[in-house]
Amino acid sequence: MKVGALARVEGEGAMYVRARGRAVEEVRLDIYEPPRFFEAFLRGRAHTEPPDITARICGICPIAYQMSACQAIEAACGVTVGGPLSELRRLLYCGEWIESHALHIYLLHAPDFLGYPGAVELARDHRAVVERGLRLKKAGNTLLEVLGGRAIHPVNVRVGGFHRTSARPELAPLAELLRQARDDALATVEWAADFEFPDFAHDHEYLALSTGRYPLESGVLRSSAGRSFSAAEFERNIVEEQVPHSTALHARFTDGGPYLTGPLARYSLNRDRLSPLALEAADRAGLGIECRNPFRSILVRAVEIVYAVDEALRIITAYEPPPRPAVPVPPREGTGHGVTEAPRGVLYHRYDLGPDGLIRAARIVPPTSQNQAAIEDDLRRFVAAHLHLDDHALTHQCEQAIRNYAPCISCSTHFLDLTVERS
Repeated sequence: MKVGALARVEGEGAMYVRARGRAVEEVRLDIYEPPRFFEAFLRGRAHTEPPDITARICGICPIAYQMSACQAIEAACGVTVGGPLSELRRLLYCGEWIESHALHIYLLHAPDFLGYPGAVELARDHRAVVERGLRLKKAGNTLLEVLGGRAIHPVNVRVGGFHRTSARPELAPLAELLRQARDDALATVEWAADFEFPDFAHDHEYLALSTGRYPLESGVLRSSAGRSFSAAEFERNIVEEQVPHSTALHARFTDGGPYLTGPLARYSLNRDRLSPLALEAADRAGLGIECRNPFRSILVRAVEIVYAVDEALRIITAYEPPPRPAVPVPPREGTGHGVTEAPRGVLYHRYDLGPDGLIRAARIVPPTSQNQAAIEDDLRRFVAAHLHLDDHALTHQCEQAIRNYAPCISCSTHFLDLTVERS
């Protein structure tokens, strides 16, 4: 059986299910979108160029690509960016989390829980709800515009810091906008907590950054099984493999199986590092010390919006302009690694530089490609529990299950067809 395009995710692909009787024999996410060759055309570029080039990988999460790129290049050149510049980067990342999570919750995922085919239909009956989501997205976009120069593919980020930094009076209007956003974020958690979540849980090993505060732009990689390694050790711990049915690579631990990164992993491994307000919101929403139900990821994202707004307000309140907008990053021969928490999870970059500062090799591992094997495993078990449904109903349930992970297949997906083969 084949169905039309699945909206409300990004990218192109298909889903294939083969079942015999009550047994599921195969589930595949067939990712056929052509490769985009970003790693290839980064070769030969100057070490200053990756932040601008990699931002084009994603129009929703450009900051994640810029921050991981900056980290990796700075590490290769032996430079550490700290102080107010580091805090401004974190503030910029907060803006991306706010706008991306708001987009996913209100426009892409919530219609599934409320029985609507899309956000337009949802807005006809619940205009105030959708307007709240758009206000949150606008608050995040405004942060990107003020600090990054524009909301999509920001132009103010550079290796070493920024081309220009803001004076305190320029950030003051953002504080008022964020106070309104904080009220909207808390209302979002309360609203999403009332959704009906299917009874489903997985036991994947979680992977997320960990640091002294809730992770966004820095940290050490830790897993729910006790693994701990730095960005420089990423490729010694994680391997990517090509599978016949996908142009997106599948990732696994070198000594084990698939893992899951993203909001569920961040929350479960770093819950105690949420701000008091975000932690209170999580408790009131019924989230425990970890979350193992991917359908409740929409609720975790809502809690993370509360945290991002809270954190942005903290940074703005304490902000003192840095003495200069960027620190020098002279080129040198070496290899650098960078890893940050994109809204969808861990995003890894590695660059090999020549003595002239030209990039000899680049590697980028986005969160969705890391999650693909775990998503397939979840879908296999989910389909097995719902084979009693007809193909139409099963398709709808699978689409909702896929959207739990907010897959981004052009950074890796848009599922055009679902094929169910029964015998």
